[in-house]
Amino acid sequence: MILTKTFLTFLLMTLLSGLVLLGPTGCKTTPGNDVVDPQPQVLVSATQIGQFTTAQLSTRYTALFGSFAPLITGQYLKNSITVYKVLYKTKNTDGTQVQASGALIVPAASGAIPMMSIQHGTIRTDDDAPSNNGTNSDTYTFGSLFGSSGYIVALPDYIGYGTSKNLPHTYEHRNGLATASLDMLRASREFLAQNKVNWDKRLYITGYSEGGYATMALHKKMEEEVAGEFNLRASSIGAGAYDKSAFMKYVVNTAATTNSSYNSLYIWTLLTYDRIYGLNRPMSYYFKEPYATQIQTQRENASIGVNLSQIFTDGFKQAVNSGSDAAFVKAVADNDVFDWKSAVPVQLYHGTADQLVPLFNSQNAFDAMKKRGANVTLIPIEGANHTDITAVSSYALGTVAFFQSVQ
Repeated sequence: MILTKTFLTFLLMTLLSGLVLLGPTGCKTTPGNDVVDPQPQVLVSATQIGQFTTAQLSTRYTALFGSFAPLITGQYLKNSITVYKVLYKTKNTDGTQVQASGALIVPAASGAIPMMSIQHGTIRTDDDAPSNNGTNSDTYTFGSLFGSSGYIVALPDYIGYGTSKNLPHTYEHRNGLATASLDMLRASREFLAQNKVNWDKRLYITGYSEGGYATMALHKKMEEEVAGEFNLRASSIGAGAYDKSAFMKYVVNTAATTNSSYNSLYIWTLLTYDRIYGLNRPMSYYFKEPYATQIQTQRENASIGVNLSQIFTDGFKQAVNSGSDAAFVKAVADNDVFDWKSAVPVQLYHGTADQLVPLFNSQNAFDAMKKRGANVTLIPIEGANHTDITAVSSYALGTVAFFQSVQ
């Protein structure tokens, strides 16, 4: 998800109106949710990249909010924060060990405090990666706000950004995003222990768009593969493409958008699966000319301003619909994260008029998880498209209130 500075300004103003009374409270424990012994060390290093007093943060947000700044300075900015760039070991999708990075925000708060992990949405430039703390990064905006309010905030870059920027990004890949995010949490845990930060062991996870998909994948991985390693309390997830199998058929057969930025994200997902699963098809297998040559050359940066469902080859469409391209269908299905049972509460947000990631992704996840007995809530945002202010601000406001309610 790519947000303009004006959009962020409005969104953060909206967010703040609901935050001032919703800061984290003291530690509470849950019987039967004990944290297990730590895993092998993954932390490589942590370098301080910024330290900001509430006065400095006030100046930052005054530049964004102008006359609305008193909403922050007097009521919301409670703690100075220190921002670290964290390097850690993780595994890439081919199983090789690599170094990844992320940002960790530690408030100078008294008493034990919880941690929040924010998985970022789609970014197009490494400048916006959390560990670079650029003005459009989640670290600079949301992360700093949550940090100053009293949360420790972990923000993974994912593979393909930050210290791993020379590697292809694992765009919309379930295990790639989840593994990098989980190992960022492990590295954060090691840092907090080494530096005697008073973390109360509670963990909340959240994200929107690609960050929503990454959060769902992370949550599923944590419960199914490393249950008990963290005291995960809840996840709040916005507008992710969780039902990849249904979504791919939608893109191939139905997607009618001529929005080139939307189309480039669909193409990016297809290219990622083609690479990671070793399909390695020529683009002429997937796309008609002249688009096949354009995509082969420009990859996910290709600007395709026509109906994407009309430029797939007839052979590819038939193979997807019939299932005869078993390798491609299996690759897509490996990235489904909608049908499982969570042991902790999950809250889903989605605009009913989302033209990039249709609502059926959240609806299918809600229906499947509910059927399995999960504590899941779907909050449809009427009439909202993917990046509409009403969609993202409803998700942000609701996330804060939701995490506060799940102590």
